[in-house]
Amino acid sequence: MQLAGPNGAGKTSLLRIVAGFSVPDEGAVLFNQQPINKYYEEYAQELLFIGHKTGVNTQLTAIENVQYWLQINGYQDTPDLYPILAKLGLVGLEDVPVRMLSAGQQRRVALVRLWLSDCKLWVLDEPFTALDKSGVAYLQQRFGEHLKTGGAILLTTHQDLTTHFDNLQTVTLEYRH
Repeated sequence: MQLAGPNGAGKTSLLRIVAGFSVPDEGAVLFNQQPINKYYEEYAQELLFIGHKTGVNTQLTAIENVQYWLQINGYQDTPDLYPILAKLGLVGLEDVPVRMLSAGQQRRVALVRLWLSDCKLWVLDEPFTALDKSGVAYLQQRFGEHLKTGGAILLTTHQDLTTHFDNLQTVTLEYRH
């Protein structure tokens, strides 16, 4: 599902509510027919949130960021990260502090999580920000793979999706004064 609408319409706010980071003024977000605030730990295990900001530590290298993310998320075995970094165009940059990378390269470091996570629900706020055309295409390819395995994606983007996704639903939010 894609959330569309102009800046200020509430897309990011809605994503934050769905992720459980903010509380709605009315209603509730349900997971397995239960409010997420009552079962947040179980819900969070099925959720991967990547916000508009990359959420990477700029003092660490790409490899260190990914290893840290794996560790804090309870992954016991560290996969070979180099093939994933290579696919994302980060070969030769894996040991460079993230602060030295371009905005697009920093985004790619954050997006490595999409190749490593086994979460069913991905909540993504502007995932294409700072990516070039090949990065956008590759990311959309990954979306298709995730959807084919029964995963779900809720995202915002100001860019048009260039890949056709069966069952894509778009909800357009309107800005109200």
